[in-house]
Parts: sequence; structure tokens; C-alpha cells
Amino acid sequence: MSATGRRLTREEVAFRRSLGEQAAEAGYGLRSLVHAHLSAAREAWPHTVGSGVDTLAALQRMVDAFAEGYERAQRLAVRQEVAARREFVDDLLYGRSDLGRLAERAERFGLRLSHAHAVAVAQGPTAYEEGDPVPRQVERSLLARFGDRDILITTKEGRLLCIAPGHQDEVLAFFAKQAHAATDGGRVAVGRAQPGPGGVVHSYEEALNALGMAERLELDEPVLYAADLLVYPVLTRDRQAMADLVLNTLGPLTTARGGAEPLLQTLTVYFDAGCVAAEAARRLSLSVRAVTYRLERIHQLTGADPADPAHRYKLQTAVIGARLLDWPAREL
Repeated sequence: MSATGRRLTREEVAFRRSLGEQAAEAGYGLRSLVHAHLSAAREAWPHTVGSGVDTLAALQRMVDAFAEGYERAQRLAVRQEVAARREFVDDLLYGRSDLGRLAERAERFGLRLSHAHAVAVAQGPTAYEEGDPVPRQVERSLLARFGDRDILITTKEGRLLCIAPGHQDEVLAFFAKQAHAATDGGRVAVGRAQPGPGGVVHSYEEALNALGMAERLELDEPVLYAADLLVYPVLTRDRQAMADLVLNTLGPLTTARGGAEPLLQTLTVYFDAGCVAAEAARRLSLSVRAVTYRLERIHQLTGADPADPAHRYKLQTAVIGARLLDWPAREL
């Protein structure tokens, strides 16, 4: 080719691409392979017939075809790796597949499912997918800080996840900090450490439930720990009993002018403010007199006095139940 200046035939191009694919699959580095091509060309240079330009053109076409096959094989390998990772994550978080087989596959991704693991879930203003800038940024930060510590960063249903050994609290705390910043102030929930292959699923579900409760309860904390929110699942374990408590205790508020929502909000803020009317008024942007009037109105309608410790627990539990059950927006 260097002697005649002819172009590579289709068969020759396909052969060089095939060699590139084989080299990639065998694990050879592209840099060393290009170096080998150039070395062979340099050795043959004195013996070639024709101009140096023709020789370089022929070498360029051969290397281009070889590199194209190499890169195609690499892209295929990456897609296969991403697909395998996604399948594993889906099986892991949905509790599918044989647990023994799942544990074997987990080692490929740096997890030892015989140990306890905890899962942190970050939710931002947008959905995130594998390979997006935000997951990559968070993963780089964790690897730079902790190196290879059996940590898996992934995404699921638009959320960013970190799966880490249960005893490495510092990893999940650092992930929460990085994810909160990278997601522009998104919220992070951390499930409790749970043992065994099924423990990842349980911790993941706890983190998801914590995010859901935080939204319904309008919690302000950027980082939530499922262990600190255990009282809420207990309160809603018997949903019908909680619904009865809400309706029997707070149902009369629906007869007030403007409906139950303003009075329910007043109770919520009043309890969050430590039952201090002045602080509740400040948070509601109302006068203390207006808040006091609303509290008196609640007492008149429900028969329960928010300022009376004997009535407070019942009222506050009913208020929490209303927020968890999305009442009165949703009919019970």
C-alpha cells in the first residue's frame, strides 16, 4: 500500500477492526498497541518502496481501523458492564434472585452481603441516571476520601444511592453532605444498618419511607436518619386506628370558617414551637392575639385544650397522624 498508495480494501479494514476488538477483549492497552504499530512501521521504513507520505498514509489508515475496532469493543464492554450493574442493583433492591447467587454477584461490585449494610438515598430537584454529572461527582468525592471501602454508588428511580458497610457511619455521613451539596440542597435519608443480603433491601426501604414521611410532615432537616423517625411508622402501623383518632379528635375543625386547614396548621406550628404562642405567632407571621384566638377556637370545637398537658399528647398525636395521612386534603 505504501508503494502503490492504494486504500485499504473493505476486507482489510474489517480485519484490522477485528484485531482491535480482539486486543480490547484481551485487555491490552491502546497506547502500547499504537506504539507497537509505530515501531513496526519504523523498522520497515528503510525497506519500503514509494514516498514517505504514502507510507504514513497507509499506516494512518491501518491504525485508524485498528483503533476503531478497539474503541467499539470498549464501548460494548462498558454498555454490558452498565447493564450488568443495573440488573444487579435492581435485583438487590427489589429482593429478587437467589440470595446465594446475589451474594456472589455482589462481590464483583465490591459488596460483601454476609455483612450488615446501610443505604442512604438522596433526592434532588431532578432525576439522576447512571453516568450523570451529579452521581459521578459524588462518587469521585467518596473515592477520593475513602478509597475502595466496599462502597457502591448508584441510582434508582431518579434518586442517588450509597450502599456501605453498616459500621462505616462516616461514609454515609460524608455521602449525605456531598449529595446534599451536589443536588442543590436535596434531601438525604439514611436507613438503619441491616444484616445479610436482605438487609440492603430493608435499609433502602427505610430510607425511602423516611423521605416520604419528611415530605408529608414538611420536615426541614436536610439529612434524616430512619432510626430517629421510628415513632412515625409505629403511629401509622394501624392505619384505621390512626384515622379514627384523627377524625374523632380533629374532625370538628372542618366546621370552622375556612375549614380545618388553618387551625390544623396553627396546631402544627404551635407544637413545633414548643407550645410557646409567641414563637408560633412569629413563625406564622401572625399576632400573638390571633394565635391565641385560634387555639381557643380549637378548644371550643374539639373539647381539647392545646395548652393543657392532659390534652396535649392526644392533640399532638392526632396532628401528626393528620400530616402522615394527608388529612384533610385526603378523605379518610
